[in-house]
Amino acid sequence: MHAYLFPGQGAQYPGMGKEVYAHNAEAKAYFETANDILGFTITDIMFGEDAEALKQTKVTQPAIFLHSVILSKMLGEQFQPQAVAGHSLGEFSALVAAKALSFEDGLKLVAQRATAMQAACDQKPGTMAAVLGLEDQLIEDVCASIDGIVVAANYNCPGQLVISGAYSAVEKACEVLKEKGAKRALLLPVGGAFHSPLMEPAKIELAAAIEQTSIAQPRCPIYQNVVAKAVSNPTEIKANLIEQLTAPVRWTQSMQQMLKDGANEFTEVGPGKVLQGLAKKIDRTLPTNSATLENL
Repeated sequence: MHAYLFPGQGAQYPGMGKEVYAHNAEAKAYFETANDILGFTITDIMFGEDAEALKQTKVTQPAIFLHSVILSKMLGEQFQPQAVAGHSLGEFSALVAAKALSFEDGLKLVAQRATAMQAACDQKPGTMAAVLGLEDQLIEDVCASIDGIVVAANYNCPGQLVISGAYSAVEKACEVLKEKGAKRALLLPVGGAFHSPLMEPAKIELAAAIEQTSIAQPRCPIYQNVVAKAVSNPTEIKANLIEQLTAPVRWTQSMQQMLKDGANEFTEVGPGKVLQGLAKKIDRTLPTNSATLENL
């Protein structure tokens, strides 16, 4: 089974998408449509040199979505997914690539998601921290024992879990986790407490938009972050997308389930190689590759 993986926030880099825009008329048309839908010229920021401008949530999320989705479209007949999955934001890219969501609707949702998350960050400031070298259960137990909001947010691969919540609670959890033997427990340079209860205002806002958006049966199953298993039912897909903002990204569990279900090749579609790196930490022998402009 050939599975395609779509990255989330953090995979962006200055100049992303510039080559395909310059050399492919179809890709250029998608980018120009995106500029119109978003109401600002995102291509100027994506193709430019300003890494800080690209880090703004309202820019980062649509930029990664565009890079991933346009790449999947440029693959043409080569793109024959038997399963798809996306890390957090990447789930929206995966749904468009699997024909469950239209390009335009997907981009509108991603733009709304980014704006709602930014507003939630401003309203309820928080942070995230990467914890390396401890069992998931131990980290969950420590989070549960801390006063204040701190939860497991991203199960990235065995031995790498990101926690999220209010500043003081995350900092306290990091202290305790280091005492318990974590190799590292360090705060991440992020805008807020993603995938935690602090994202509730964003979830409420995005839920309304998702409910009004048409989602079709995907061309292949999508392994969604919230449930870490194959989903094809549009009603379930919507419910999981809504839950995603405050629920953890169960990436490790999703990858393990795909392997159990027969996945034996993984292609990452989008900027960077983050998900290939995580796949290798789950199973070093896994065949992984990137969909890039060079191998179109």
